[in-house]
Amino acid sequence: MITYQHATVRGHKIFYREAGSKSSPTIVLLHGFPSSSHMFRDLIPQLADTFHVIAPDYIGFGYSDAPDVSEFEYTFDNLAAHIEELLFGALGLKKFSIYVQDYGAPVGFRIAANHPDAIEGIVAQNGNAYAEGIGAGFDAMKPFWANRNAETEKPVRALVTKETTIFQYTHGVQDVSRINPDSYTFDQFLLDRPGNDAIQLNLLHNYQFNLAQYDRWHEFFRSRQPKTLIVWGKNDPFFTVEGAKAYLRDIPKAELHLLDTGHFALEDSCDFIAQQIVKSLR
Repeated sequence: MITYQHATVRGHKIFYREAGSKSSPTIVLLHGFPSSSHMFRDLIPQLADTFHVIAPDYIGFGYSDAPDVSEFEYTFDNLAAHIEELLFGALGLKKFSIYVQDYGAPVGFRIAANHPDAIEGIVAQNGNAYAEGIGAGFDAMKPFWANRNAETEKPVRALVTKETTIFQYTHGVQDVSRINPDSYTFDQFLLDRPGNDAIQLNLLHNYQFNLAQYDRWHEFFRSRQPKTLIVWGKNDPFFTVEGAKAYLRDIPKAELHLLDTGHFALEDSCDFIAQQIVKSLR
């Protein structure tokens, strides 16, 4: 059974889904943009017999608090700091594995680099940590990163529209009929909340500063050699296959599976991914 809970961190409510026995190894599922822990709705039941599962929503996402941009600094440093405090403070975790997808990578790898002794394993599912992993889907953002103004912001605003959200879920998949419309419908409902566009634009602008963290994350990979499973939708326009393969430079024993699907690989490959996680990390 999944339970739906929240904890207060630095005065803000963070929502999380929890399942499995607390005596089992813990895995923390860290979602991407523009989603939330909702993206793990099918994966959690498949992991709960083997793992204690925690799947939080970041501040500004899902059912967590979404303070106005005038009241909260929407940076990846700040998102990670709140999730870090949730895991080690409110939940009292000591050791766990992380599943990182999209935004989950800069959140999860900051936590891993800060607490290397806590990380037992990594599942990277289209969660990037290498410069060559930045795909053509980021091209519209590069002028925005270099000089944020009303003109460079225009193409980036397209990333919070219904059309782009559907694209993120359906591009590169082999059978669109397997993509549950609840996925992008739920995400778009939350994206359309008043003020949420400003939240997402601030994070999209801040994403560029994740690249400066890559060397630190690679040092963690090399020094700790965590158990690592890479399950990668190879048709993802945002994060490339080269980025998936790059993990093997620093973690040679990582297990790599390139899947014939897109950015949100769980939508049509959940059973396979769940099986590989259980096999690799239990």
